[in-house]
Amino acid sequence: MSESPHTAAFIDLGTNSIRLMLVRVHPDQSYEVLSQQKETARLGEGEFIEGRLQPEAMDRAALICKKFVEMARAHEASELIAVATAAVREAENQAEFARRLQEEADIDLRIISGREEARLIYLGVVSGLNIGNAKSLFIDIGGGSTEIIVGDQHNYDWLDTLKLGSIRLSNLFLLGEQGAVSTSRYEQMKTYARNAAIRAIQKGEQFPVKMAFGSSGTVINLAQIAALDKSQKKAGNREELSLARLKQTARMLCRLTVEERRRVPGINPERADIIVGGAAILETLMEAFQIRSLRVSERGLREGLLVEYLERLRADQGGEANSLRTASVLRLGRLCRFDEAHARHVAFLATELFDSARDIGLHALNQRARELLYNSALLHDVGMFLSYTDHQRHSYYFIRNSDMLGFDQKEIATMAALALYHRKQFPRRKHPEFAELDPESQEIVRVNCVFLRIAEALDRSHTGVVQSARLRAWDKDSVALEIKAVRDPQLEIWGARNYEKSFERAFGKRLTLTLAAEK
Repeated sequence: MSESPHTAAFIDLGTNSIRLMLVRVHPDQSYEVLSQQKETARLGEGEFIEGRLQPEAMDRAALICKKFVEMARAHEASELIAVATAAVREAENQAEFARRLQEEADIDLRIISGREEARLIYLGVVSGLNIGNAKSLFIDIGGGSTEIIVGDQHNYDWLDTLKLGSIRLSNLFLLGEQGAVSTSRYEQMKTYARNAAIRAIQKGEQFPVKMAFGSSGTVINLAQIAALDKSQKKAGNREELSLARLKQTARMLCRLTVEERRRVPGINPERADIIVGGAAILETLMEAFQIRSLRVSERGLREGLLVEYLERLRADQGGEANSLRTASVLRLGRLCRFDEAHARHVAFLATELFDSARDIGLHALNQRARELLYNSALLHDVGMFLSYTDHQRHSYYFIRNSDMLGFDQKEIATMAALALYHRKQFPRRKHPEFAELDPESQEIVRVNCVFLRIAEALDRSHTGVVQSARLRAWDKDSVALEIKAVRDPQLEIWGARNYEKSFERAFGKRLTLTLAAEK
């Protein structure tokens, strides 16, 4: 842990806006916010129709991110964490955009799932509350997605994400229109929103909640407009928004053209063309969940990133897998009825090989790569839930399409590829599963798949015959694999020898097996 204060930067690339928060973090994990910035990029403009981030939107986003990084450097930020949400995660050209940010702004972009976004929003919003054990509903309406959470001060009970957002809904019903919105069109928008949210509404009804909170620019702006709306019978409170007041405000906004909306007291003019779509979503959800009034929070995803960052600092980033991440991995494994004892033993052996290989200079991968290996080893056989034949491909599919909490999309793709290459083919650039990874992730897969292959072979009987496996320098051309076993491990040795060529291909050295049996 650092013995002096340091600055961390957090960037949230949303569908509508890009936000920056600079934080000075002290050795005791107390902190102070140095600066908060927001610029409208409309990254999702046209994306939900064509399925691709548009060139102009990427240009705007890249420029904003470059300026934010310059600001972070001016504050001597030693760490920069950047995440992207709905617009990027649904785009066919997300990899192209991520590469561009890496090249132009030196940003290593994390693309997160909807449920991971919901978890981080929950962490951020609840960090500014004191609700104790009172079950509460949290609604966050973004440009491309809406996240719904039920939880109390300490834990969430349910996370969900909907393909509903102020930009997405406005593009579907109001794209290019500058005039007023008819009552029938607004009701059509609400009907669409309710149909898109029907499963979430049914699930949410199972949780008796005492309070409701709304977050994001859409909710905050609607509360500001409602509070200043002179047509209402009494003055409003921008920190709370009632359903009745929202309904009147929404009707008022619908009667206006886009240009007239820009002059409404309290509105952010840049939201004038999408605010009706956001109102339709919020009104629909408040009606469905029977929320008479919700409290407005200015906290959200950025603050959630900060909370998570501080929690990792408190754990001193000690190298062991983050508990939330491990819990998510185990949940997927158990859903697929994996052999947990075997999976844990393979994970143990694989990380032993990783550590000993690093000790003798075979690789220079970091602790994050070690954790990805550990979690991949836990999940390498989940594909057997479907079929043993080509189960490595089924494992890849299950992992790649999961939304395990605590991981971004790049990490999930890396773990899926590791599971894919734990047997049979060695990774090659012509394989689409390998080609989609960035160079850093490809190196993690290329190196770690060898450790996973050998570890799997050393427990091929699923009985823990091999207790320990370590690599040590032998001579300039070869490395020794030294194993300790409780009984004759001949079957396991045969299995490990199947991967001698993989080892030599990855490290340029021959593999020699030695045995120190334990009675």
